[in-house]
Amino acid sequence: MTTTSNAPSPGAAGKGPQLKRPALTTGTLPRYFPPALLAGVAIVVGGSQFALNAFHPASFAVLLAVGYLVLIGTASTIVENWRKAKDRLVTGVVYCCFAVAIVPLLSLLFTVLVNGMDRFDGYFLTVSMNGVLPSMEAGGVYHAIVGTIAITGFAALISIPVGLMTAIYLVEYGRGRLKQAITFFVDVMTGIPSIVAGLFVVALWMMLFGPGKTNGAAGAIALSVLMIPVVVRSSEEMLKLVPNELREASYALGVPKWLTIVKVVLPTAIAGLTTGIMLALARVIGETAPLVLTAGIAADKISWNLFNGQMMSLPVFIYQQVRMGTDAAYARAWAAALTLILIVMLLFLGARLISRFFAPKLGR
Repeated sequence: MTTTSNAPSPGAAGKGPQLKRPALTTGTLPRYFPPALLAGVAIVVGGSQFALNAFHPASFAVLLAVGYLVLIGTASTIVENWRKAKDRLVTGVVYCCFAVAIVPLLSLLFTVLVNGMDRFDGYFLTVSMNGVLPSMEAGGVYHAIVGTIAITGFAALISIPVGLMTAIYLVEYGRGRLKQAITFFVDVMTGIPSIVAGLFVVALWMMLFGPGKTNGAAGAIALSVLMIPVVVRSSEEMLKLVPNELREASYALGVPKWLTIVKVVLPTAIAGLTTGIMLALARVIGETAPLVLTAGIAADKISWNLFNGQMMSLPVFIYQQVRMGTDAAYARAWAAALTLILIVMLLFLGARLISRFFAPKLGR
């Protein structure tokens, strides 16, 4: 039996029409070309603006970005190919958007740091404003730190269990119209102005205790109204990311659903849940309007009792000092703003540590 092969013989390799294969490699711009081009465009744009005596940081940044994107796209199209040119162009746009987002943040942090370090010291952090006049250089922010920790902590104590349980219901148990209604109202609550939450708690407090009964507990309840929907939405999305295979494996072993949630679902999503809770805390820790209405603005003594009269917080303290209008008050306001930023940074550091130590260890 004779077999034939369809493969071309070596002698016929040079005969007949040949298919032209696309080139897999093309010219490539050197690695130093993009930064060198960016530096060159910056020199040209900056030099031109200085020569015309029209230098401005905003116009310089816009012209630098446009010039770099046009030139890098053109050079990549000529030397490489259109696909690589599009890649470089989109990469440049991404870097520009990153710069647009990060520059205001860095500018804000730098401004607060420079202005706040004049009064930020151990004395400022350990004394209150009790008996201090607006024009005096004395006084500190300790009573506002205590108020912020107490009010925010009580708000978290209310919001985290309610928000987390609601998210668990929506993901694990919720069905039908009730789930849709809860989701709708949570989305609506996410966008309500903070002043509305303050007015709601003021009206509630007036109905329960009469007019003029402002205290730290009322402020904490107002903050919890703002915090609960953020906790619900972030926790819901984190719980949805847990693979269903983990739940099914637990059910296959005979583990009940509630224990599967506690032992499998929540530990798997602990990192995302912690981040969502910290975002909710950061959302409310800087609120001023609801605390002005509920916790008051005239407190100047150190108090941990949420139910004993007015209680100062860092955002309200900053607002109060700016209203005073003196140089000493402005210095205290900047230092208080720096203190608030440091507290938020410490909260996020604690969240990272919690998510690192309590997240499940994945072995290979």
